[in-house]
Amino acid sequence: MNYAEYIEIDPEKRFGRPILIGTRISVYDVLSWLSEGMTFDDIISDFPEINENQLKACLSYAADKEHKLRVVS
Repeated sequence: MNYAEYIEIDPEKRFGRPILIGTRISVYDVLSWLSEGMTFDDIISDFPEINENQLKACLSYAADKEHKLRVVS
């Protein structure tokens, strides 16, 4: 998945944290909700402006960042 289609980093929004394009929902927010046990359906129900592909993009972004950290170290 090309998460860049769904995630942007704008210093004017959320202090430059990666967010879902067109929202102020950060990747961190999504990962936090998932870690607390929310399902994709739960999140979409609470935030109907986002979709499953955006949630998958957050996971892909996090996986890519983790991979890059391991490659560098």
